[in-house]
Amino acid sequence: MSLDVIDRPATGKARIETTSSRRPSPLAVAGRSWSWTWPKLFAIAIVIGFWQFLIWIEWRPPFVLPPPSAVFSELGTLLQTARFWDSVATTLQRAAFGYTAALIIGSALGIAVSRVRTLRLAVGSLVTGLQTMPSIAWFPFAIVVFGGSQNAITFVVVLGAAPSIANGIISGIDHVPPTFVRLGKVMGAGNFTLYRHIVLPAAMPSYVAGLSQGWAFAWRSLMAGELLVIVLGVTSIGANLDFARQFNRMDEVIAWMIVILIIGMIADSIFTSLSHFLRRRRGLAIDD
Repeated sequence: MSLDVIDRPATGKARIETTSSRRPSPLAVAGRSWSWTWPKLFAIAIVIGFWQFLIWIEWRPPFVLPPPSAVFSELGTLLQTARFWDSVATTLQRAAFGYTAALIIGSALGIAVSRVRTLRLAVGSLVTGLQTMPSIAWFPFAIVVFGGSQNAITFVVVLGAAPSIANGIISGIDHVPPTFVRLGKVMGAGNFTLYRHIVLPAAMPSYVAGLSQGWAFAWRSLMAGELLVIVLGVTSIGANLDFARQFNRMDEVIAWMIVILIIGMIADSIFTSLSHFLRRRRGLAIDD
């Protein structure tokens, strides 16, 4: 086949229109947003409907299980107070600091374990064991060592998140195709360049999965810590949740639980979007 035949544009039914370079219309964007939103709204409606059904059949007295209207009214009242925003800010600062420390420690540990065979034999199973160990089991030790301070909470948050992050990067590096490594060496890449430009980018999807799982462990550890370790003079989501329980204010208890759930869902959406972005760049996701 001559090149002039290939270069001529196709006509009629043989023409292939490329749509990858076209920008989606506002209607298409709205349709995608709605297709992403309505299942979540439907699930929320089911939960609230079942909740209201339990109220109608008087499954528990109102002071134990308040109706949705009372809980959402209390949530609306909380949103208008400075105590609410101070508590959320304190909890998010603790989460950011603990997760960042876990990210640094877990990433460094994962790379080291994946590169050094002796280190893998020594601590590889220990990292997995730490990941499966319930975070709540660390708090008696943390409280004795650090006292009733924020350091005890941070310690358990790091221990809860770092092993998951380390295992994510270890699994990603282990599943990098050997041909990638051989190709990098043939092209003259040194150890640092090989990991920086070939191994780590190829392991990124598993690494992001480890980051998401690490955040889930960190968030659960933080909530348990704030319930068990009350720092005097510092308000937080967990402290308010425990105070509401002590005073038997179940409408406020459930309102704070909804706040915890919403923050967790927002964080999960961020990691899901990052994972989807990586899969799109690798041609593993197709936008309908």
